[in-house]
Amino acid sequence: MTLPLEGVRVLDFSTLLPGPLATLILAEAGAEVFKIERPGRGDEMRSYVPKFGGDSVNFAMLNRGKRSLAIDLKENGIVDKLRGLIESADIVVEQFRPGVMDRLGLGYNALSAINEKIIYCAITGYGQSGPRADVAAHDLNYVAESGMLGLSAGADGAPVLPPALIADIAGGSYPAVVNILLALRKRDRTGKGCKLDIAMADNLFPLLYWALGNGQVAGKWPTSGGDLVTGGTPRYQIYRTADNRFLAAAPLEDKFWSNFIETIGAPRELLDDSTNPEAVKKRIQEIIRTHTADHWRERFKDKDVCCTIMATVQEAMQDAHFRARGLFARELESQGKRIAALPVPVVNGLRDDAVSKGFPALGEGNRDFGIG
Repeated sequence: MTLPLEGVRVLDFSTLLPGPLATLILAEAGAEVFKIERPGRGDEMRSYVPKFGGDSVNFAMLNRGKRSLAIDLKENGIVDKLRGLIESADIVVEQFRPGVMDRLGLGYNALSAINEKIIYCAITGYGQSGPRADVAAHDLNYVAESGMLGLSAGADGAPVLPPALIADIAGGSYPAVVNILLALRKRDRTGKGCKLDIAMADNLFPLLYWALGNGQVAGKWPTSGGDLVTGGTPRYQIYRTADNRFLAAAPLEDKFWSNFIETIGAPRELLDDSTNPEAVKKRIQEIIRTHTADHWRERFKDKDVCCTIMATVQEAMQDAHFRARGLFARELESQGKRIAALPVPVVNGLRDDAVSKGFPALGEGNRDFGIG
């Protein structure tokens, strides 16, 4: 099978999550990815626990099918040492603070002087410019500063920690892949590469499209618990069951809402939830609390109600639908052991269909490329 990125070479200077996930997606689409790591320790994620083989399972999942080159970027003559790889590279990915790669002699201007076709993708928290460009931060900080965190609240009214690294992935990894592919298409036409400035904080705002629109046009800036998708309606709620599990109920449209009210046996007067939504929420919670999750799962079966029982991650991995879709069919292997590989958003037919692959030991590719 011919893959869309076969023949594309990637030099990945990134660590931890945003860059490595982006280059994993490229690798799964056929790109040849060389992970540039510091000698001795490598990517700090290698040291995490639990271990899968000699390194952390987190590292293993994010670096499936890549090669590793252990190189001290601070040593004299580093550009000459990497010249062959730079000349043959199509894409460079890095996520140092702005200016670090320039000081190492490996910034965009230096690399494009060697290879004008190179596409240089820099992933940072706040971008290459602006007042916060050099500020240290993590995912939680970006989510907080974008206004997103303030739209989540627990029972005590305080924001709830997000269960996913939203900025790293939705603000970093995915936009990096999108822009790299756009840059490759542009290079097809112009013959020249470019520098991509991927700012994780910036890329959170598309996820708040509704909030930006409502605030600017109607002056209705969103609040936690007060809007359509933040808890302001009984039609988009989490309800507790009798066995302390949770029903994710999203019967937003009238036809779904009507089906929902009928299915749970609620009084028909609850169909009108516009006058007193809090009272309707309270009444529905009382009804849902009278039965177990299994009861409601069976009641909602084959009904158009947009309701599901909240699953654990373990349950989700065993779910018949996700299994049928083949999400966990590919494997990650190490030292004779195999686990499900990380699913990536690349459709079948565009993704490497090799069932089982490993991940690179630190510096395993050095000898092949004459790097001491």
